[in-house]
Amino acid sequence: MSYYIAPSFLDKLAVHITKNFLHLPGVRVPLILGIHGRKGEGKTFQCELAFEKMGIEVTLISGGELESPDAGDPARLIRLRYRETAELIKVRGKMCVLMINDLDAGAGRFDEGTQYTVNTQLVNATLMNIADNPTDVQLPGSYDSTPLHRVPIIVTGNDFSTLYAPLIRDGRMEKFYWEPNRDDKVGIVGGIFAPDGFSQREIEELVDTFANQAIDFFSSLRSRIYDQQIRNFIHQVGFEQISKRVVNSLEGPPEFKKPNFNLSHLIESGKLMVGEQKRVETSHLVDEYNRLNRGKASQPGSNFTETPPIQPPIPQAATSITHLTLDTQAQVRQILAQGYKIGIEHVDERRFRTGSWQSCGNVQIDAESDAISTLESCLTEYSGEYVRLVGVDPKVKRRVVETIIQRPHGKVEN
Repeated sequence: MSYYIAPSFLDKLAVHITKNFLHLPGVRVPLILGIHGRKGEGKTFQCELAFEKMGIEVTLISGGELESPDAGDPARLIRLRYRETAELIKVRGKMCVLMINDLDAGAGRFDEGTQYTVNTQLVNATLMNIADNPTDVQLPGSYDSTPLHRVPIIVTGNDFSTLYAPLIRDGRMEKFYWEPNRDDKVGIVGGIFAPDGFSQREIEELVDTFANQAIDFFSSLRSRIYDQQIRNFIHQVGFEQISKRVVNSLEGPPEFKKPNFNLSHLIESGKLMVGEQKRVETSHLVDEYNRLNRGKASQPGSNFTETPPIQPPIPQAATSITHLTLDTQAQVRQILAQGYKIGIEHVDERRFRTGSWQSCGNVQIDAESDAISTLESCLTEYSGEYVRLVGVDPKVKRRVVETIIQRPHGKVEN
């Protein structure tokens, strides 16, 4: 099967790798190439195709290997794999690269709920050190003065803004945002369906029908067409015998005839997949569970109302009513209307200088009544501290608004 390599992707990768193997007098070449973009657009697969075309050998590290119960292990792993790759270049006499998949998942910080560990700090610091001294990479506890061969590092991810800013500066990392255009999508999808005899026009119609879908959608769509045959095979063999028939069977692996790959059938199956995506996007079950945990959500269909216990009256001197300004209430409504979520943070005067803000109440709120009541509660509880309103885009897990609404001694911002 012949897969399509996007020309812009191949060009960027080839130039970066080749440039790192050349000696350019007076030119400082970034060691790391960061390929980022939407999930499912085939960043890793395009890299694999480009490596195969150029005859490049790859040493892989997964983002999941960048954390460990033992402090220092991930940083040591990066140094070890880098040295191994440098040795491969020397022994094999060919281009080799070190590739780290999903770097932002292993070393990024998405919001205040993401724990920033010692290993996260060491991974960022190690990559910065290697980028600055690519021929002098040592293992902890040993020192070898022999210069290493320079090894280009390719990293992939979805959102590099979650990484430590000094790591992604231009001198260390060259960035490439991968967003396939229509021609790229038609070429890649045409490669996916190459064995199925689709014409160029049919591939274009399929891509245009699902123009907002990522590349992996079409690969999953092709896999789904086989479901009916596999379902019939399971019923034919029986649920009780399917394991013996498929795994280590003397009859050999089952064979399936080519399913119906006509365009209308593909579009129908694709629309079912899109419907399932929308169900996930609109369910928001986590928010519902959080409301239940807060005791603010009532069970549907239940008419029983529990009578709250009678509380002793609170002395008037102990109460403090804080009313939000109209501007703050309007800002809350505006943030929620744009599909963002509300976060609230506070900090005392001493920690304000270091930016050590702490969450107040729920991490993210998506209901206006909850946001206003939580804000008023925080303003009352932390009347002698700074309080700020935060708007968070849940799709990209990025802050879009940060506004201080109270300063120490209860001064509420207008």
